[in-house]
Amino acid sequence: MPQHYYSNQPESEHDRRTIDEQLRGLNYRFISDAGVFSKKGVDFGSKVLIEAMDLPVGAEVLDVGCGYGPIGLTAARLVENGHVTMLDLNTRAIELAKENAQLNGITNVSIMESDLFAAVKGRSFDVILSNPPIRAGKETVHAIFEQAYDHLREGGALWIVIQKKQGAPSAKEKLEKCFGEVQEVTKEKGYRIFKAVKPWNNPQ
Repeated sequence: MPQHYYSNQPESEHDRRTIDEQLRGLNYRFISDAGVFSKKGVDFGSKVLIEAMDLPVGAEVLDVGCGYGPIGLTAARLVENGHVTMLDLNTRAIELAKENAQLNGITNVSIMESDLFAAVKGRSFDVILSNPPIRAGKETVHAIFEQAYDHLREGGALWIVIQKKQGAPSAKEKLEKCFGEVQEVTKEKGYRIFKAVKPWNNPQ
């Protein structure tokens, strides 16, 4: 079975390339490689999420499934004196994300290899961002939603991008079960951005 980006240690031959992108009006240069998600350029879904996400200044943010870093590194610039923790199972993606943080002069980040939320057990965040790894299957995607609830502070928000044809309706249903009310912030070319807020004083 061929490997895909949701692999811990990709075995595909390296194919490093440089990507120049403008995100939220700021210029970025990213290094990508074979064996990571969207190696040829920042994917459209991530761009829709980046443009939509609303991050409080000074927020503690978590990016789950960060890849080579476009969502988390953009978030790090937006939160100014806040901090972004970036997680991915893929070791090659993690090394690239660290390289890209340095390349773009971004220092308010922590970048760690992690199977979903394992590396941040017991920690909580103001905002969690994810372009979930659809190829890993619905069970993994739904586990991200469930664990995100446990890792958000009350009033904190989970922001998700997902394609309609890749399960947006069932994703929204699962989010509603975990969080209650879910807002569809925007939709563009089949991509949906969902925002789910953890209620205050919720007994769950």
